[in-house]
Amino acid sequence: MTDLQFRVREPESDGGGALILLHGRGADEHDLFPLFDMLDPERRLLGVCPRGPLSLPPGGAHWYAVHRVGFPDPETFFPTYARLAAWLDDYLAERGITHDNTAIGGFSQGAVMSYALSLGPDRPRPAGTIALSGFLPTVEGFDLHLDNLGGYPVAIGHGTNDPIITVNFGRDARARLEGAGADVTWRESPMSHTIDPNYIDELRGWLSALRS
Repeated sequence: MTDLQFRVREPESDGGGALILLHGRGADEHDLFPLFDMLDPERRLLGVCPRGPLSLPPGGAHWYAVHRVGFPDPETFFPTYARLAAWLDDYLAERGITHDNTAIGGFSQGAVMSYALSLGPDRPRPAGTIALSGFLPTVEGFDLHLDNLGGYPVAIGHGTNDPIITVNFGRDARARLEGAGADVTWRESPMSHTIDPNYIDELRGWLSALRS
């Protein structure tokens, strides 16, 4: 298996699918781990948080280098994307879980990588995507597949006071995905670059509905 470090929350029983959560810039596999108990309190899902493979200033783990918001650095994005995709495919196969029974989500850089994994070229479509305070990546030579998304579930949350990745990035993602036919659940919150705890309640129902 590809050698990403990761943390696992085991489900109560087998056959319930998986939830993959990707941390933001400078965090690690422990950062979003508490969300599993909030999003899936019945422990129906296998929960996995991988760690970004890059160590960059100002510290912590990263998925790619940031030179301009909205445009991941190609020299770091492509190797990380390939490594993360290979890890995900291998791990799900090892656990006997299909992609269409897996939800992928993340915060900030993790949201960007969640979009890439869910909508990247030749990628299997997961059950749904959660993108919190992120953006659809623009990388030369990397084209998201934003066609034939009819009814594909995407949950987007963004703070209207976010000074790091402004809310316009979230609004743009919403417009583009809805234009492609995706079923977008959208929440704007009067917050900075963080996760709205009130949105977690809505996401709990959204996640449960993926499997109903």
